[in-house]
Amino acid sequence: MVIGILMIFLSYVIGLPAVVFMAAVSMWAKKPLIGIIGGPLIYGISTVVFIVGIKMAGAKHIKALFAWITRVLLEKILGDEINKIGDMKQETAETGESK
Repeated sequence: MVIGILMIFLSYVIGLPAVVFMAAVSMWAKKPLIGIIGGPLIYGISTVVFIVGIKMAGAKHIKALFAWITRVLLEKILGDEINKIGDMKQETAETGESK
């Protein structure tokens, strides 16, 4: 499980930063084929690492991890507003009303 989650994080690290690096190298070397071929190739490798990581970690663990990450991001974006939304949903569930 841990190796699978590490592979998922590794795929994010090697994904877009590697594509940007390849584009910079191709511009510096004045050889556009490096970026044209290397960028999608690196991104494809990153996608394969991501998929293998998901399979190794297991669906149950990945679902919990993504739910936690989503909650943390929404708390950072919405701040105190997320508590108000959560309170409204809890009140609705307690009273049985639907909006």
